[in-house]
Amino acid sequence: MSRRRSVPIKPALVGLSRGGLYCYNWAIANPDKVSCIYADAPVCDFKSWPGTSGPDWEQCKRAYGFSEEQALAYPFNPVDNLKPLARAKIPIIAVAGDRDEIVPMKDNIGLVERRYRELGGEVKVIVKPGAGHHPHGPPDPAVILDFILAHPQ
Repeated sequence: MSRRRSVPIKPALVGLSRGGLYCYNWAIANPDKVSCIYADAPVCDFKSWPGTSGPDWEQCKRAYGFSEEQALAYPFNPVDNLKPLARAKIPIIAVAGDRDEIVPMKDNIGLVERRYRELGGEVKVIVKPGAGHHPHGPPDPAVILDFILAHPQ
């Protein structure tokens, strides 16, 4: 006879670059299933990346099935939809380069940081001075592991 075991903790989600959209949106839809979030140079608003013009923007609109107007008015990018995470008290840690031109920090994790704090959420952002979008990761990855281990649920 086999016994089923359940995992006693909720997973930590990881979102790198455009994976920030998937990571945050999944957590927003399933806040009861997430212990914490680690985001690295995360896209938190598709109007910032891929931006509102060019082939990546057209691909984004096709993927969501949006017209131009619908895409520009979309209210469910992570930067605009943090309340479910704050209500669930999901802590966030993020890493970003302050010179990232691909996924600008101020329009993505910088905005999430400010808005999440305003909602009472716990957020820690590690800024890499002079760094762009790559390489990913903090100078010392132990800080990420320590954060995740400090937030089991």
